[in-house]
Amino acid sequence: MSVVLYAPPVPPAGWPARMARTAGRWAERAIGIVLLLALWEALPRLGVVSEAYLSPPSAVLASIWQLVHGGALWKHVGASLQRSLWGLLLASSTGVLLGLAIGSFRRVAAVLDPLLQLFRQTSAFALFPVFILFLGIGELSKVAIIFWAAFWPVLLSTVSGVRQVDRLLVNSALSMGASRRFVFFKVMLPASLPSIFTGVRLAGAYSITALVAAEMIGAHSGLGFLTLNSQETFQIPTMYAGILLLALLGLLLNYLLALLEHRLLRWRKGLSLDD
Repeated sequence: MSVVLYAPPVPPAGWPARMARTAGRWAERAIGIVLLLALWEALPRLGVVSEAYLSPPSAVLASIWQLVHGGALWKHVGASLQRSLWGLLLASSTGVLLGLAIGSFRRVAAVLDPLLQLFRQTSAFALFPVFILFLGIGELSKVAIIFWAAFWPVLLSTVSGVRQVDRLLVNSALSMGASRRFVFFKVMLPASLPSIFTGVRLAGAYSITALVAAEMIGAHSGLGFLTLNSQETFQIPTMYAGILLLALLGLLLNYLLALLEHRLLRWRKGLSLDD
């Protein structure tokens, strides 16, 4: 009869040092946030700034808890997330396709570039009345505003990425008998992906910024609506809660996009000064 003894897995060599470095990096990142929260809490508590204008973080967290307990938070977060994601998805798909066409074909660029240069100078906020006039005050106009704000960084980054592809790589593939379709999908598109993802991440930030404007008129839910409505009814802690939740939503969206970029671009290795 043989006895099998359980041997715990041996951690890889050097793992305490790696954990210590990771903890140190997180601590460095948290210093600024902790100092900001401490200063934010101290100023109204000490009477430097009136609590009627600047609610301390403790009051803001209490307001968030009330929203969670009453069930209103998920309604506002879900509405804002749905609008921003739809606008970002439409902007990313349209911007990438149009950017690839403009960057790859000179005739397309010659025809569309003057129009795009004209339209990209027009702010989404300036077009707000136009969207409402044509699309009404429903969800479609809100998504259109977010789409317009997020479309341009994706388009410009995609065009820049395609035009910066090393011509030596393209000519080498063509000289070896590769078709233009093969060169586009196997050379130009992969080389442009880092620039495309940069534009998409910028568009994610713009979609959250435009969300407040999109929810200014005709909205009955959403974090932008919550913030503006709280300001109008002088519910200052709830107003700051809406602002904080918008910032957290933007951080979450940026993290998810960065994670997607890391998954799809494993071949791209970036080095920092600490490495």
